[in-house]
Amino acid sequence: MSDRVAVTIEAGIADVKMNRPDKRNALDPAMFTALAEVGERLKTEAGVRVVVLSGAGKSFCAGLDMASMQAIAGNNDSESRSSGNAGDMVKGRITHLGQQVCWVWQEIPVPVIAAVHGHALGGGMQIALGADIRIVHPGTKMSVREIYWGLVPDMTGTFQLGKLVRPDIAKELTFTARVFPGSEAFDLGLVTRLSDDPYADAMTMAREITGVSPGAVRGAKELINNMAAEGAAQQFEAERRLIRAQIGTQNQVEAVAASFENRIPNFSD
Repeated sequence: MSDRVAVTIEAGIADVKMNRPDKRNALDPAMFTALAEVGERLKTEAGVRVVVLSGAGKSFCAGLDMASMQAIAGNNDSESRSSGNAGDMVKGRITHLGQQVCWVWQEIPVPVIAAVHGHALGGGMQIALGADIRIVHPGTKMSVREIYWGLVPDMTGTFQLGKLVRPDIAKELTFTARVFPGSEAFDLGLVTRLSDDPYADAMTMAREITGVSPGAVRGAKELINNMAAEGAAQQFEAERRLIRAQIGTQNQVEAVAASFENRIPNFSD
C-alpha cells in the first residue's frame, strides 16, 4: 500500500491519516488509490469500531494537486475523458475511483469521523463530506472549488452537499467557488461540531463510541444510511457525465491557464 495514507488501529479505533503534508495532502493518483484501498480494507477489518480520518501537517486536504489539474486541462481527446477525472468504473460499484475515495466512508459499516483543519478545498471538502461526522477548526478554509477550475464537483460532493444544506445554499457555494471558514460551514449545517483541536476531539468522540455496543452502532448507521443514500447511484452517474462534458474544453483550459497566469479568464459563450 502507498505511504500516501497512514493507518494505525488501537483499542477499536482506526486512525487514518492522509500523509502528504508537504503538499497539504493534495490529491494525486497515488493518494486516490491509497484512500480507496484503505477504505476497502476497513470495511472488513476485525476489531474496528470507529474510524478517525484526518490529514498530516498543516491541512486536511487542499484538493487536487496542481500537476493533476494541469494534466486534466491538457487532456482534449474524448476517449481519455470518458472515465472522468479519476479512474474507470469497477464492477459492482456505483462510483469511479474519484468518487469512491469519498463514498467508501459511507460504505464502511462503522462510524467515520473527519477531523478537519487548515484547508478542505474541492476534493478535500468532498472527502470530509463523505464522513459521518465532521469536527472542524473554525478557521479552516473550505470551498466547493471545482467551478473555479472550469469543472463541476464530481466526487459525490453534489449529493452530500444537497443532503446537508438548502438547494440555494448549495448553489451559491458551488457557483461562486468562494472560500469560507469552518465557522460559517458550521452555521450552514455542513459541520457537526467546531473545535480548536479537531483531531483530539475526534479521538475523544471515537473513544466514546467504542464504549457502546458495536452491533447497535453498526445497525444505526445502516438504518440512517438506508434513507440518506436514496438516489446516490443516479446522482453519481450524472456527476461523471457532466464533468466529462467539461474536461479539456476551451473554457476549462482557459480557467486553469488564467489561474496559473494570475489573470482574469476570457471565457467564450
